[in-house]
Amino acid sequence: MGLAKRIIPCLDVKDGQTVKGIKFVSLQKAGDPVALGKAYSKAGADELVFLDITASVEGRKTFTDMVTRVAKEINIPFTVGGGIKELSDVDRLLCAGADKVSVNSAALQSPRLINQIANRYGSQVCVCAIDAHQDADGWHCYQKGGRERTERGLFDWAREAQERGAGEILFTSMDHDGVKSGYANDALYKLSQMLSIPVIASGGAGKKEHFKDAFTLGHADAALAASVFHFGELTISCLKDYLAHEGIKVRRTEIIS
Repeated sequence: MGLAKRIIPCLDVKDGQTVKGIKFVSLQKAGDPVALGKAYSKAGADELVFLDITASVEGRKTFTDMVTRVAKEINIPFTVGGGIKELSDVDRLLCAGADKVSVNSAALQSPRLINQIANRYGSQVCVCAIDAHQDADGWHCYQKGGRERTERGLFDWAREAQERGAGEILFTSMDHDGVKSGYANDALYKLSQMLSIPVIASGGAGKKEHFKDAFTLGHADAALAASVFHFGELTISCLKDYLAHEGIKVRRTEIIS
């Protein structure tokens, strides 16, 4: 059956609060990131992703103190992204308790950053996050929180990121983000077939079946979601029970009370 599929809650953080929007806009507050991270760790999440979603566009560093506070409350792998532009940023976040870093805008602007991170810390530390929109001329990568289109195509950039040493690709479909109509499974499938590193699906989770489709149709290695967990529409334990019943290998962990 291969490796177990991973379920990853994502904390998009702005001004110290977890937020969630639709297609990267219309943000609404979803709770305290420290409390949410602790709850997800106890509930059986496989990993946690923390994204400071306005760090790049505002030209500042990720909230290191909040990373430290979250890391102290969880016992699962922890990926942090937002505003990472150089190796000193990676040092700072790993020292604060992150296990991996996610790079997006800075890597698009300076692809050598991926090589530098992989060479110093190992590929397992470097997650290349790709926010992409399916435009009239194909899938294109966007930067600065989805605000600016680049001329890089999704598939070419994912291949280059792997070649430069990225250990995982975190692909968010901007078209599907927050819409809750399912993941971009066709694009996920193409990514999974062309890459040898894990692909994390992001954008579109609305019900249990969407996770199943991401794994069976999209061949994703992990599925990331936010609002369905933040607002209590799905619990991680019920989701994993469903996936296991459907024949999908997941890590079954005892919920910590």
